Amino acid sequence: MNRLLLALLMTTALLSAEDQKSDEKKAEAAKAEQKDLQTSLAEAGNSSVDFVRALELHLRKYPDTPQRAELEYALVKAALEAKDDRRILEYGEKVLARGTDDPRVLERVTRILLNNTDRDSNERALKYAKKFEEIARNYGKEAASSASARAQQSEESDREIGKALVFESRASGNLGSIDDALTLAKKSYELYPTAESAREIGRWLSKAGKDWEAIPHYADALMIADPHNTDLDRNRDRAKLTELYSKAKHSSPSLGDIVLEAYDRTAVLMAQRLADQRKTDPNVSLADVMQYTVTSLDGVKLNLASLRGKVVILDFWATWCGPCRIQHPLYDEVKKKFAGNPNVVFLAIDTDEDHNIVKPFLTDQKWDTKNVYFEDGLSSFLRVSSIPATLVIDPQGHMYSRMNGFLPERFVAMLSDRISEALEVR
Repeated sequence: MNRLLLALLMTTALLSAEDQKSDEKKAEAAKAEQKDLQTSLAEAGNSSVDFVRALELHLRKYPDTPQRAELEYALVKAALEAKDDRRILEYGEKVLARGTDDPRVLERVTRILLNNTDRDSNERALKYAKKFEEIARNYGKEAASSASARAQQSEESDREIGKALVFESRASGNLGSIDDALTLAKKSYELYPTAESAREIGRWLSKAGKDWEAIPHYADALMIADPHNTDLDRNRDRAKLTELYSKAKHSSPSLGDIVLEAYDRTAVLMAQRLADQRKTDPNVSLADVMQYTVTSLDGVKLNLASLRGKVVILDFWATWCGPCRIQHPLYDEVKKKFAGNPNVVFLAIDTDEDHNIVKPFLTDQKWDTKNVYFEDGLSSFLRVSSIPATLVIDPQGHMYSRMNGFLPERFVAMLSDRISEALEVR
């Protein structure tokens, strides 16, 4: 019995030793592969073409690499930057098959597949389009801290859902379901009117033999205010509009009347959408900082237009910002210098995502809560990319000075001088 036990122990020890040797070989091989990859990428430099070539050569050389998923994802991202449709499709579908739901990859792969008319491509496109819609709808459910953030989130969600519905429409139509394609395209246009969704309605009405009904939708596509509608798209819409009108041979209304009606129709539609957005976020699509509305800690709205004619100092800060705490007493010194001047207004613009933490922070720090407002999209409009940042607006409503960060020994004098200078602007 003892001999048998000893034999088993010896066998186990030998197997353990073999496993250890195997692990060591694997570790050495992994180290060699990593070194090889680093060398290849270093040689590629900043060239995206050489970067792609280096990764593809590496995958051919190491077909069983444990880094395959990461490398293929890097390849598809590089292909997206290079607008390399062949590689986007090749590596994009591999990445998506692993469950990586990157919206950029989903969108581009779907668009490429929809350029084909064969059944297999469009079935795959329809599957990806539905996944894209699911992601867009889930994005709309995420909680946002401010009205501005919620409005922006809703806008982005509607736009992306509308885009997904256009994809589903195209795939369904290409698969022979024209009624479904029309329903989906109209649903997209109703949710978020774009040139693409208007064009899609026109496409499937024309395919259904309803050329005259398709004409107003191509006119909408031509005239709608859509920043994603390129000159090439507009030229194609114009050509299609002329083709359908000539084919229909209607004498009234004229093509010019149809286009003018489309302009009026789409202008009203987009104005209504903007008005609806501004019910949630009054700062949507503004072009003038003095038109912005910001919200106080207690929910009171301040329209910056009410401060026109004064020098307005915007202090962008956040509770988590260490330098902001250092700057605060210096900022208070400047405020005291101009305390008696009714033409100088200091606004502390908080950039925290969580608004609930701001008031307790101010209380704890014993900072003044007066004239503290949430940024409500103002930092994005003014391109404030780092804090603290101090912006001075002159009485005409123009940007007079922008101080990114601060010099502790010079801040009080510098800001005081700029406020005094801005007061002289007329």
